[in-house]
Amino acid sequence: MDTIVVTGAHGFIGRHTALEAMTRGARVIGIGHGDWSDDEARRWGIADWRRCDVTLETLTQHAESANAIIHCAGSGSAGLALSKPAQDFARSVGTTVEVLEFIRTRSPQTALVYPSSGAVYGPSPSIPTGEDTALNPISPYGVHKKVAEDMVRSYARSFGIRAALVRVFSVYGAGLRKQLWWDACQKAMVDDFRFMGTGTETRDWVAVEDVAALMLIAGHRAATDAPSVNCATGLETSVRDVVAALLAELGTDREPCFSGERRPGDPERYAGDPSRAVTWGWRPKRTWRTGVFEYARWFLASAT
Repeated sequence: MDTIVVTGAHGFIGRHTALEAMTRGARVIGIGHGDWSDDEARRWGIADWRRCDVTLETLTQHAESANAIIHCAGSGSAGLALSKPAQDFARSVGTTVEVLEFIRTRSPQTALVYPSSGAVYGPSPSIPTGEDTALNPISPYGVHKKVAEDMVRSYARSFGIRAALVRVFSVYGAGLRKQLWWDACQKAMVDDFRFMGTGTETRDWVAVEDVAALMLIAGHRAATDAPSVNCATGLETSVRDVVAALLAELGTDREPCFSGERRPGDPERYAGDPSRAVTWGWRPKRTWRTGVFEYARWFLASAT
């Protein structure tokens, strides 16, 4: 792929995807929100950064020569979807429709990679969950991702757009300043070891570098049947185990305490079957235990 557009390239997954694309020899155009210098953008693999909303008009200005668009712009927070569902819908679904309309009307040769979420499955009858499992999201975040997926499949079927859906499970990595790992480190700094839930909830932790690698592979697998693929390791790890490991790496011997109160829309068990991704030539290279060490080291360095 000669030219790749990464929407939301200033975000966590977006910037890692841009860097991976550049490493593989692509010219990367970044579109989205966020302020950074030209030098910083280039360090993340972005040859051309355009600070703007993702709309048909801006895509027409900046993306018409693209071989692929990896649409990382949009909501990445289940919490936002609960507190501001309309805003989350606009970010997840609205921007996706803008990208689809751009490809349909202006650039039909461009492939689309849509980063979805394992949240589209909801409580799964089988763990790890395969891509052919019926989608039954239980959170607004998961519902919005499913609607966006439905739009991608509809455009692919109706207008011959080539697309691929990457269902990302629980992402981690140095630099992520939200969600469980960040919250645990922040709490530890003020000697607060209380957490919601039971601690027995399980998640499938996948490194952001591995996520970025699968995004690029999915670009080559885009087709008019809009294939879906899990970005997951297939391994369940309890929230208690991850938090305890983080606290240990931060140098405290305290154990986390869980309230027993569950968050609305949180599945009790959550892991994806990566078999299809493996047949595509992808395999996760990093483990969450290595990730905990690296994340704690990054957090301590950034806090000083």
